[in-house]
Amino acid sequence: MSATGKYEVHNQPIEVILAWLTSGEIAIPEIQRPFVWDTTKVRDLLDSLYQGYPIGYLIAWQNPNVRLKDGKESFGKKVLIDGQQRVTALAAAVLGRQVVTADYRKTRIKIAFNPRDQRFEVFNPAIENDVSWIPDVSPLYTGESDVLAMLKAYVQTNPGVDESQVFFTLQKLLSIKSKQIGIIELAHDLEIDTVTEIFIRINSKGVVLGQADFAMSKIASSELYGGPVLRKTIDYFCHMAVEPAFHDTAKEVDPEFAATDWFSRMAWLRKENDDIYDPDYSDLLRVVLIAKFGRGKLADLVSLLSGRNFETRTFESRIAESSFRVLEEGIRDFINEDNFKRFVMIIRSAGFQDSSLIRSQAALNFSYALFLALRDMKVESGLVERWVRRWFVLSLVTSRYTGSPESAFDEDIRNLKEQGPQALLENAEAMLRTDTFWDVTVAQGLETSSTTSPYWGVFLAAQIKMKDRGFLSRDISVEDLVTHMGDIHHIFPKDFLKKHGLTKGKYNQIANYVYMQSEINIKIGNKAPKAYFEILRTQCDGGPVKLGSIDDLQELRKNLAMNCVPESVMHMDFGDFEEFLSERRRLMARHLKEYYLKHL
Repeated sequence: MSATGKYEVHNQPIEVILAWLTSGEIAIPEIQRPFVWDTTKVRDLLDSLYQGYPIGYLIAWQNPNVRLKDGKESFGKKVLIDGQQRVTALAAAVLGRQVVTADYRKTRIKIAFNPRDQRFEVFNPAIENDVSWIPDVSPLYTGESDVLAMLKAYVQTNPGVDESQVFFTLQKLLSIKSKQIGIIELAHDLEIDTVTEIFIRINSKGVVLGQADFAMSKIASSELYGGPVLRKTIDYFCHMAVEPAFHDTAKEVDPEFAATDWFSRMAWLRKENDDIYDPDYSDLLRVVLIAKFGRGKLADLVSLLSGRNFETRTFESRIAESSFRVLEEGIRDFINEDNFKRFVMIIRSAGFQDSSLIRSQAALNFSYALFLALRDMKVESGLVERWVRRWFVLSLVTSRYTGSPESAFDEDIRNLKEQGPQALLENAEAMLRTDTFWDVTVAQGLETSSTTSPYWGVFLAAQIKMKDRGFLSRDISVEDLVTHMGDIHHIFPKDFLKKHGLTKGKYNQIANYVYMQSEINIKIGNKAPKAYFEILRTQCDGGPVKLGSIDDLQELRKNLAMNCVPESVMHMDFGDFEEFLSERRRLMARHLKEYYLKHL
């Protein structure tokens, strides 16, 4: 161990690393997940080893020794947290192991070798028909063939080659398994933040290793508690949520898992195309941690699954066993069809009919965790729906989970347990019941050109919930425009403002945006508002209908009100643009206030 006691560095021959892999002494959590390397990278890895070039360090994190119920200690295995792809590539090329492709099918990667020019290549039909190539090097390492047998076969099919030179080359090829790889073993008792920092400093590619990755590694390497199956459940569910057709692929390529109860629990996804909530493994773990463990920091999940006793700072099998039971229950509740669909229904009922309106995955995650926690607390279903709906919107308009979401998760779930759901919501809503929040905080938040702003998404959700119609539309709703056929257009036309010298950041203000039918927008062209509203006033006075289909002044005023457009816009020209933006932001903020306080 180093002087710091955090890690030790040593070299190991490749054959030892692969022996550890075969015996299970070292775990590669990604071994059953898709192999992301291109096959040419496997070829290049072998070539680097053959040439004597370094291939970087592996980083392993020693699982803690766990105290068993009888007082004895169980020694933890090493979990490879950096170098999975390299070791998987070596296992494929050297040991002949299959890898999992992007569609979760298993395949062999054969690396061929040409002793004449000492060149590696990925096996292909041309190589198969070329006797100058050894089509697959793995038999040399697995013992299916030895150097002398391979030499004899090669000389027979390649008469005239320099036998001694080929022998030397094959010996050099065989010596790859003796090449040394540096391995950094991190101490088992390191905090995850320290492990992450060491990883970032050592990893030359600057790859970020998230705490969810550590948690998934911990799950996958815990065979005693069914971890590999749980890991696969998480992976498959999240993959199927995005790609329902994966259900049939999984049945074909993994019949063993397809026969489990876990697979049947997620089978409903095969007919599900809703994309309002498409969680990845990090989202799923966070929701389970919050809802079932009552914690917000993923580092705590890794510690609990390791069996950590936070009071004594020891690791105990009873804690690990209990934590895996809770994790299993949490995964089961997360993937439950009724739970998942009811939650999505609640989000949709708030007006979020399209995934593009949702700009905070963290808000979605906590809201689903809140839904599951309230169900565990046996809260009446009507209240669950109301509280979850309001909490989700509250989280968006207050930017509750931006910055340091884990700390906010931790505090909110703790307050839920201590205060109860009603007090939690009332305390969080206190600021939303003041005019200052809406007229100042929200209005200022609307002063942006970014349609990724959560305020823009919530505003559109409010219009959908309140059944508003599109700008200058008599019959087409905002919901129809958002989900089917509409585009975002400018009230003060973009070309009109550009001709007056305004920059993109100015003319693309959210307060200048509306959902409008494209045909209406085309007819408006680059006219000033006072010019195109003159056409509208004329058709409302009985003139020919040239712009949209509104032909009644009261109907026009109602349309402006539901789109939060001040009536004064009907007389505005370029010089009024800043005044217009300010007034529209105020109206949009008030619309959001009415939406939250009266419609949720």
